[in-house]
Amino acid sequence: MQRRTVLGAGAAALLGGGAWFLSQGARPGTTTFAPISAANAQEASDIDTSGVIEMVLGDADAPVTITEYASYTCPHCASFHANVMPQLKANYIDTGKVRFIYREVYFDRFGLWASMVARCGGPLRYFGIQDVLYSTQREWLDGSDPAKIVENLRAIGRSAGVSDAELDTCFADEDMPRAMLAVYQKNAEADAITSTPSLKVNDTKYGNMNYADLAELIDAELPAE
Repeated sequence: MQRRTVLGAGAAALLGGGAWFLSQGARPGTTTFAPISAANAQEASDIDTSGVIEMVLGDADAPVTITEYASYTCPHCASFHANVMPQLKANYIDTGKVRFIYREVYFDRFGLWASMVARCGGPLRYFGIQDVLYSTQREWLDGSDPAKIVENLRAIGRSAGVSDAELDTCFADEDMPRAMLAVYQKNAEADAITSTPSLKVNDTKYGNMNYADLAELIDAELPAE
């Protein structure tokens, strides 16, 4: 079963900084949130999202664009990145045929925290940190102790060269997670995303699939040689 997401909910359980990292949110794997109330919800139009960078691999002029919606706490997403992504990157992204956009989905606070750590490394280190987050997903998510999970994520950040001072700054930033959630909700609603991983091949949305099926879809979109 793919992970399901509920849009327009969960801000109260996900947002904040500092002590929030050890206080709010759901358990790993939780897929539904308490609804946003008028008291704690901020209209997306009021949130500055300019600092939330689109994470992209590949040639900007590639004939095919693939957009993946995925969560760092989603086991099926980890499987996709272990079994499909390496071939997709080698055969299509690195060869200039595909522009790949990765968009984060936040099922729970842990997925949001993982995304913040990946982004804390900046665009150049983002996908390297992503590889570690997915390949060690079971290890860093082991247990339900938020403090332990935060330390596991910090260790992943440090392994990629992100300093403790940089991590402290990212964790204390209350504006960035609000902006990230606003961007996620806007994009996921626009593309009618209801599960992860979800893929858009150019303008058509698909669910999770194996490499052979994805390659067939990509080839059908490529211009004739």
